[in-house]
Amino acid sequence: MLIAVPNENNMVCPHFGHCAEFTLYDTAAKTFKTVPSPGHVPGALPVFLKQLGVELVIAGGMGGSAQDLFVSQGVQVIVGASGKIDDVIVSYEKGELISTGSVCSEHAHAGDCHS
Repeated sequence: MLIAVPNENNMVCPHFGHCAEFTLYDTAAKTFKTVPSPGHVPGALPVFLKQLGVELVIAGGMGGSAQDLFVSQGVQVIVGASGKIDDVIVSYEKGELISTGSVCSEHAHAGDCHS
């Protein structure tokens, strides 16, 4: 499985659409790689990540439209994550990472839409 996590200084970016890059984690190969984000254009990031083969997105906060677009493409979404990306991946693999289901409704959230 290929997992995408919005990356901000090796931490889960608090708002999915505002990250400069994504960390991709391949659960079979146990490898990480980073890809630059094509930018925050409504509807573009779900298509971009799906084309890369992503099957799961783990994020801090994410808008409802993005979550719906991922689900409609068969991509799972976990929101409400925070901390170091490595630690979040370990939590996911242990079955301890659970989505809060929270939805960001404003873009002027000052980085706290995931709380």
